[in-house]
Amino acid sequence: MDTARLPALLEANPDAALYADPQTAAQLGAPWHAVQVGDEFRVGQLTIRGVGGRHAVIHPEIPVIDNISYLVGDDGHPARFMHPGDALFVPDEPVDVLATPAAAPWMKIAEAVDYLRAVAPTRAVPIHQGIIAPDARGIYHGRLAEMTDTDFQVLPEERAVTF
Repeated sequence: MDTARLPALLEANPDAALYADPQTAAQLGAPWHAVQVGDEFRVGQLTIRGVGGRHAVIHPEIPVIDNISYLVGDDGHPARFMHPGDALFVPDEPVDVLATPAAAPWMKIAEAVDYLRAVAPTRAVPIHQGIIAPDARGIYHGRLAEMTDTDFQVLPEERAVTF
């Protein structure tokens, strides 16, 4: 989370409801709402469920912290979109679009491939790719696309994209 950008985001969206895992919500304070595993709430026509609960293991000697994954659905599909944050949580239901941790300081590409295969979403878009050197992104993302059956797409920066 880019906390430096939060004041401008809140100023531009004064009625926004803010949700985060319990540890982050406690650190940020009001008006943040802690989301626990099993919580479900609605935003407009969407139902959002808190699932998972733990960050991916960074190293066995480093304590694992909270990390809530979010399943976003509508009346036609309860898991139309999933944002796992820094977790490698695999839901027990089909996911249409996954915002997948494609790279992170704690992650090997093998973990990214195995995670995509385990969730097996129809489509996936990478998150955390900013840590990959720009010259290496094509190769890295190409591996994720060729080693899974998922329609893996890299979204253009700073633009809205429609599938």
